[in-house]
Amino acid sequence: MERPGWAPPGVDITTPTSSRIYDYMLGGSHNFAADRAVAEQAIAAMPHLPAVLRENRRFLGRAVRHLAGEAGIDQFLDLGSGIPTAGNVHEITAGINPEARVVHVDIDPVAVAHSQAILTGHPYAAAVAGDLRRVGDVLAHPVVADLLDLDRPVAVLLVAALHFVPDDATAGAVLADLRDALAPGSHVAVSHASDDGRPPAGLRDAQSIYARADSAVTMRSRETLDAMLRGWELVPPGIVACPAWRPEPDDPPSAHFPGYGLVARLPHPA
Repeated sequence: MERPGWAPPGVDITTPTSSRIYDYMLGGSHNFAADRAVAEQAIAAMPHLPAVLRENRRFLGRAVRHLAGEAGIDQFLDLGSGIPTAGNVHEITAGINPEARVVHVDIDPVAVAHSQAILTGHPYAAAVAGDLRRVGDVLAHPVVADLLDLDRPVAVLLVAALHFVPDDATAGAVLADLRDALAPGSHVAVSHASDDGRPPAGLRDAQSIYARADSAVTMRSRETLDAMLRGWELVPPGIVACPAWRPEPDDPPSAHFPGYGLVARLPHPA
């Protein structure tokens, strides 16, 4: 049985998880045989899936640079952060504002343990275990309360995360709870899988294979995402395919992307 020395005690390495599958597809090394098996089956059904995940990563970078730069946010809560790879949130923010504060949150103990090891001694970034479906518990976590001032604007990242919440009402409640808990001027960045239009070949097969991991992928339409954002104000260009959200000159051309990206702002009361 595979038991790498860095695996936290008690972690079930025979059950694949979405964060470790994502890590493998991005070329990471913090994954196990069970994760790699599901990933390879999904890639066989949808060969351009790793390219989709890389595009999602580029969206994350653009969104964080906008939030830390143009929007002036200096506090970030990364929900469903996964296993750190190059160009993670705390690295991006540090390049714009070295004192920006970042808390990474994930439910996978491997992702949390690896993040904590990387961030040891970092004065402005931390990683904690938490369930994004329980926003109140996450915001009340002592580490979150210590690093982030919830009386000031916070940018919450839900990048490739909400589509692992299968129930529409629960996914919508995440955005509603954040809306009710955060200060005006706070932002949320979301990327989400969708099968709007003609789905790419193999998309549904890949979705079925992914369901063998800890969380199945739930596709949602643009209209469903828009309805979940009640009380939030979309930042231009609104809800668009991830490659179309404020692309940068050096971004590679992208074919049809099976999902959306958006950034929304919590307005000040009228």
